Parts: sequence; C-alpha cells; structure tokens
Amino acid sequence: MRLSHIDRMRAIAVLCMVQVHTAAIIPPRGMSVGDPAAFVAAAFGGMAAPMFVMISGWGIHKSATRRVAEGNNVKSTWITWLMPRVALLVICQILVNVLLNVERGGRFEWNTPGVLTLLAVAALISPVLARLGVRARASLMLAMVASPVFLGDAAGLGGFWTRVYSVGVSEWVARLLWNGTYPALPWLFFILLGTLMYDLSENRSVRERYVAIGLALTTATIAIAVADGTSWALTEGDAVLTFFPASPAFLVVSGTFALLAHRILEGDEGSGGKPWMGDGLSFLEPLGKITLTVYVAHFAVLGLVASAMQGEPDLDIFPAFAATIGHTLIWIPFAILHQRHFPKLSLEELLRRVSN
Repeated sequence: MRLSHIDRMRAIAVLCMVQVHTAAIIPPRGMSVGDPAAFVAAAFGGMAAPMFVMISGWGIHKSATRRVAEGNNVKSTWITWLMPRVALLVICQILVNVLLNVERGGRFEWNTPGVLTLLAVAALISPVLARLGVRARASLMLAMVASPVFLGDAAGLGGFWTRVYSVGVSEWVARLLWNGTYPALPWLFFILLGTLMYDLSENRSVRERYVAIGLALTTATIAIAVADGTSWALTEGDAVLTFFPASPAFLVVSGTFALLAHRILEGDEGSGGKPWMGDGLSFLEPLGKITLTVYVAHFAVLGLVASAMQGEPDLDIFPAFAATIGHTLIWIPFAILHQRHFPKLSLEELLRRVSN
C-alpha cells in the first residue's frame, strides 16, 4: 500500500526541482541576488535536490530491505534487481544532458554525472546499507558531513560550470564521486538520511528529536554568519551554506528542513491516521507516482526553451515569474490526467517491468 504523505513529498520535491531549473533557464532581467524574490527562489532551489535525494533514498532502502527480509541473498537475484535500475538511471541522466545540452543554450555536457547517477550509486550500495544498523548508518552520515572538510580543494573550488565539464574517464569519475554537481561525497548524506527516516518510521519521537537538534544547529549557523559578517547562504562563494560545493552546514540545514517537511506532511498517517490536511493535498499524489518521468520530461521542455532563447534578451520580471510558475504547476494536472488515462506509460512502469 502506498503512503499518501510519501507521494506528496515526492511531488513537492520534483516541483521544486522543476522550479529551480526553469528559473535558471528563464532568469528575470534586473533581479539581483539580494532581491527578496531571488532569495525565495533560491530557498526553494536549495531544498529541491535534498528533498528529492532523501525521498529517493527512502524508496531505494524500502525495496532493498524488503528483499533482505524475504531472504533474497543470492547474488544473481540482486544483480537482476539492481542492474535494470542502475542502467535506467544512467540512461535517463544521459538523456537529460542531451535534452538540455550546453551547445543549445542548456546547462550540461552530454556525459555530465548528475542527480540520477547519484541515485544509481545509491542503488548499487543499497544491499550493503540494508544490512547495516541504524547506528552504523548514522555514523556514515556524520562522515558525509565531515567529508567536505577532509576533501578540501579536491571538492572543487569552482562553481557550477566547472562541475558539468569533464575530460576523460578519471575526471568523469571525480565528478561522480567528489567534485561534480551531485557527487557521492557528500550527497550520500541525504540517501542515508532517507534510510534512517524509513527505519524510524514508527518512532516519531526520535525523528522529532533529530528535527529539534537540526533546528538548533541551523540557528547556530545563522549566528555564525552574523558574527563573521558573511552571507548565510549562497549557491557558491563565501557563505556559511554553499551548494557548490555542498558545505557541512548546508547538509545539516537542508537535511533538517527535509526531515521537517516529511514530518509535517506525514501528519498522523505513520500511526494509522490521516496525513497532514487529510485529503486536501491528494491532488499531489498522482505526480508523486511519476517523479522520474516528470524529472526527465521537464528537461525536454526546458531544452526547447533554452534553444529558442539563445541570443535573446532576458524576460522582464513578471513574464519570467509567470513562465516559471506556470511551467512548474502545469505538471500537477498533467500527472492527474496521466494517471487517469495512461498510468502504464511511464519510466516507473518500465522499471517495474524490466526488474525482478
């Protein structure tokens, strides 16, 4: 049985991803980084990938632990389960890169590792994670938080554009593992967080304690930024929270808010009741069932837009805002119609068919 709050969180996560990607392709003219609207957009963008990866980690771990519980310990059965997932995620990543290729005004080289290859790495190690206890995985999470410090300059000093470009196998592996847009170190933090969220699904008090500790640490990061006179959060540059590369503070703060979002959306469903707002957010659930499909499909739309806008001036604030919000929200009715008329036509259904 599907959990309503999980599908709703998946939907919100992919909508945030669509929003931040659309805003990057259709930037409004004359808006500075300090503009309140820019800060709100960046806040949604900063939460998009952590939520998306964490809830994906929840799903991967759920499937892996179920197989362990069923006694599927034969290597061949694990291979037939894992390989289709890994292959499909890698193929989808390449497809995304081609759809929004830098040569046509997009953002990616065709072979750039990204969030989907991160999920492929997570799938590959899921049999091991499924056999580790909560404490062991919590310790690995702490190691992920510390990894940017130990990596130092190896984590990459450049911003986005240096991370989407790689020459040769060794540089591609480096982008995949420690200095790309979503490298395994430290982004597996969110996968591990998702596994703990699954295992502690019946222990609400422990999860709420994690949120409380995280909020206290978040307050501390704000205090540090004020005391040092530096920015609290920037996509890249001199700030306490940075996305490129992902700083320890970013991991803690975004992980906290991802957990908080899950706890709010869960409501009482974890104990047999209703999710937050009851049926009021049920319109999001169809979208939550096809997040991978929508993630890939929205890049097809953005690729066309990026190609059409090459050499054209940026839009004014209102048209850019309307286009971004419109492209984000249109996927909700699309998903409703899809689940009503073509539920079997999706990447999720393909994955179910090719894996055992």
